[in-house]
Amino acid sequence: MAPRADLTAIRQLADKQDGVVSRAQLRRLGATDDWIGHQAATKRWQRLFPGVYLTHSGRPAWPSRARAALLYAGRGAVLSHASAAYRHGLVDRPGDVVHVSVPHGRTVRRQPGLRIHGRRRMPPAWGRLRAIGPIDTVLDVADLPGATADEVVGLVCRAVQRNVDSAQIRKAVERRTGQRHRKLLLDLLAVVDEGIESTLEYRYHRVERSHGLPRSQLQSREVLDGHWLRADCRYVKYGVRIELDGQLAHPFGRTDRDVWRDNAALVLASDLTLRYRWRHVVITPCLVARQVAIALRSRGWSGAPRPCGPGCAVGGLSRP
Repeated sequence: MAPRADLTAIRQLADKQDGVVSRAQLRRLGATDDWIGHQAATKRWQRLFPGVYLTHSGRPAWPSRARAALLYAGRGAVLSHASAAYRHGLVDRPGDVVHVSVPHGRTVRRQPGLRIHGRRRMPPAWGRLRAIGPIDTVLDVADLPGATADEVVGLVCRAVQRNVDSAQIRKAVERRTGQRHRKLLLDLLAVVDEGIESTLEYRYHRVERSHGLPRSQLQSREVLDGHWLRADCRYVKYGVRIELDGQLAHPFGRTDRDVWRDNAALVLASDLTLRYRWRHVVITPCLVARQVAIALRSRGWSGAPRPCGPGCAVGGLSRP
């Protein structure tokens, strides 16, 4: 053991850094390479990346992995992409890889469980675990080659729910040249302030638009029989409600609250409730549009739905 190592200072530093310390930091506190190697060899510590150690033998928590990645990547490194999204609460899982951005020109050797992104312009970053801000993070994730349209929609909806300014996201999109999913982002940001809160709701909005249905009122709320009653989409003029049950929200089908809400809407507000799940809206959108159009017709709508293409299910519904 190195007699000059300041063990108290090492413990205090590790406590501040999620249990993680770098070799350079340890040397500044008097530790020798032999002493550091002994901690790893006896499995008191774990080497997470070259020259970066976790000062206990337990399973590394995500903050420890993220801290180790930042220490390994060095000066100017910040969490980005999926890691920054997790840090800001925009996604529920951090994934197996820590994403770190570094200034352009910096060379960081690849390591398992680490992805390095070089950037010519480093966006603002902050926090105890320094991470690129949520607006640039949304665009970074959307810009990844494997990002799907539904993932992008979900990410933007989650960001807005967490009070990220949609107008600022839009400005950031407009400033970025070559942004993947640019048209989708601009289209979504134009309507997200109206109340769209999920990918499924955005999909339903597209069903409305592509089939010429009236625009529904999103996230409609009212008090009936002393209780707040909420509808995902409501055609107020025609007394028709649309409830969109995503798999995560209703994994086992309708709940008791759903039944009460539907009954209250029918009895107290005289509303007709149509309920659709993901497979209906995504796989059979034309059939959904047809059924909604028929329901609206039964309540006085005099318009005609517009077929979205050859063979569309609404094609046989002419104007009354």
